Amino acid sequence: MLKALALGATLAGALAATGTPATASPALSPTDEMIIGVVAANGSGCPWGSAQVTPSPDNKAFTVTYSQFIAQVGVGTQPADFRKNCQLALDVHVPQGYTYAISGTDYRGFAHLERGAYGSETANYYFQGEPQSTRIRHDFNGPYDGDWQRTDTVGISSLAYLPCGEQRYLNVNTELRVNGGSSNLKKTTSMLTMDSTDGRIDTVYHVAWKKC
Repeated sequence: MLKALALGATLAGALAATGTPATASPALSPTDEMIIGVVAANGSGCPWGSAQVTPSPDNKAFTVTYSQFIAQVGVGTQPADFRKNCQLALDVHVPQGYTYAISGTDYRGFAHLERGAYGSETANYYFQGEPQSTRIRHDFNGPYDGDWQRTDTVGISSLAYLPCGEQRYLNVNTELRVNGGSSNLKKTTSMLTMDSTDGRIDTVYHVAWKKC
């Protein structure tokens, strides 16, 4: 019943086939508050309680904040640390008379990659009960040391809206990977995090609304 969420301008054509837009007319953001709760959190990157969701005051976005999402290799790490993943099930209470789609996503974090090391961030989003959308990947190459940001956007003709009147969870899957490559893993550590300078990461999901 719920359609897969499409992300990535380069995938607009393929994503158009993942869902049928709701029968609705374009609308401004509703004035009633959009309420979002984390129903389930699974994966090594988001132990329960370490991911929080906050809607924006204008209902045009919501932010997922992670506090333990870090992949790393090298000195002081465990073999399984090279890959971290997180699957969230979000219960989005949509104001009456409206439906929504995700129109874009901003990712932010920190990376320290030694020369020869590399990593990736991969994500996809889909409504409960529908096939998963195409996973979109962003690559990072060392040497790199600093904050990072990546953005995925969706063309307006490819937005996949929640069918009017339906209530299903929004599944948000993200993954971080780091590979030591040709770097010296006995002397160095490389990492990729979804974690801003204050120890938390803001991943913002932009919302497009339609009136039912």
